[in-house]
Amino acid sequence: MIGKSELLEAISGKNRGLLATAADKQAILSLIAQLEDRNPTPRPTEAADLLEGDWRLLYTTSRGILGIDQLPLFKLGQVYQCIRTKERQVYNIAEIYGLPYLEGLVSVAAEFEAVSERRVKVIFKRSLSGLQRLIDYQSPSNFIEQIESGKKFTALDFTIDSREQRGWLDITYLDEDLRIGRGNEGSVFVLTKV
Repeated sequence: MIGKSELLEAISGKNRGLLATAADKQAILSLIAQLEDRNPTPRPTEAADLLEGDWRLLYTTSRGILGIDQLPLFKLGQVYQCIRTKERQVYNIAEIYGLPYLEGLVSVAAEFEAVSERRVKVIFKRSLSGLQRLIDYQSPSNFIEQIESGKKFTALDFTIDSREQRGWLDITYLDEDLRIGRGNEGSVFVLTKV
């Protein structure tokens, strides 16, 4: 599709947005808007087969995600969003790298509910942070299987109080391997299916 390859080229080498200059960001947001105008899936929240699966973050403007890279001695690795449509569950997983043997992981589990043809309300339920080797982290899907089986982790693992939340995400573009979303804090997310 025209626009998709241009967007992928523009975000290539930007390290999920960490290396994007102000001019890059402006150009990328313009390309995103053009692609959103040609969304091939007009009712993305109803396209469970397209939404389902593990998605890897290619680009974001989210300060929360990009801020992980600002921690001393740590660098942001791959970031995933794994959607399980039947269970209405979403898992955000950020791999963190730094000193040898101290690779980390920050994850949030949430429930989602479609509130319109393109918006989902997100209710965060659980946060889990720790060392990959102590968690026995191998891949996003393996990690999610462990969570869903009820495994107790050697990690900072706590329930999130859902009463104080107002999170939502608009899915503004969706095809078989690319998804664009805009969050309630004004952030944009570009993800590819893995």
